[in-house]
Amino acid sequence: MKLHSLLFGAIALAFSATAMAQQPIVIKFSHVVAADTPKGKASEFFAKKAAELTKGKVKVEVFANSTLYKDKEEMEALQLGAVQMLAPSLAKFGPLGVKEFELFDLPYLFDDYKELHLVTDGPVGKALFQKLETKGLVGLAYWDNGFKVMSANKPLKMPEDYKGLKMRIQSSNVLDAQMRAVGSIPQKMAFSEVYQALQTGVVDGTENPPSNLYTQKMHEVQKHVSVTNHGYLGYAVITNKKFWDGLPADVRGQLEQAMKEATKYANDIAKEDNDKALEEVRKSGKSQIYVPTAAEKLALKKAMVKVHTEMAGRIGKENIDEVYKATQFDPSKL
Repeated sequence: MKLHSLLFGAIALAFSATAMAQQPIVIKFSHVVAADTPKGKASEFFAKKAAELTKGKVKVEVFANSTLYKDKEEMEALQLGAVQMLAPSLAKFGPLGVKEFELFDLPYLFDDYKELHLVTDGPVGKALFQKLETKGLVGLAYWDNGFKVMSANKPLKMPEDYKGLKMRIQSSNVLDAQMRAVGSIPQKMAFSEVYQALQTGVVDGTENPPSNLYTQKMHEVQKHVSVTNHGYLGYAVITNKKFWDGLPADVRGQLEQAMKEATKYANDIAKEDNDKALEEVRKSGKSQIYVPTAAEKLALKKAMVKVHTEMAGRIGKENIDEVYKATQFDPSKL
């Protein structure tokens, strides 16, 4: 009887050890936007690809719309290991101490996605990711969202139209300077709080790619949208360095491939989703959409481009010069 008990216990222990060995590696992927935005769709695509390529060894659980953490909380959660992956906007790295990422917040730095990708896929993008390692993070990919529009409850055509408006921005000193350049009063605020702030008049307006504006229903509480395309909003997919380095080499390679495919998918759908969102805003009749004339856009560009010089000390003049070189932009010719 005793022998039977020992044998049964050994079998149970072996079964338990096998079951534990077969437990998938769980990656909690948290983000603050809606599931049907470019970032939301790309994170779900990555989860699917990760499961396929690792043959179930990895399970990615995606938490959208600030369901786990808000803007200000998520970075600390990643550093502590409470989540394993994030895709914060590039404006979020300044408070972490890597202010060079605010390069991407500079107004009118890129004319289109082609110019942008010369930077994100080039030496500047790689050098910025290397700076994250001292913070216990690893940069995996840059994901596009899109170029931003301005919104408010009054028409926004010329720089003087922005004067005195309380404009919500992300936590970025560059965006603060951008809004001040046109006489606005910048208000740093978590993304999840923006709709209510617009609705109650705590802020007068904001800037967003159309996909964020539409999916968060901000257009329902903003009467005017101006298609300025003045700035870019993108994301850096990042992970906890200790977690990433501790993965089996084969699994890490499979996840890198899944991320590569998810990045292509994210960047392919970004422009399409933003174009569709802008059309949906138009069709809703809640906001009047205005496309600035060439003269109006030039006036706004001239007013804002001085921020490049103002922020050179913070971001690094050499970084800005590298972008100018890659995109062949010369602000002195405006």
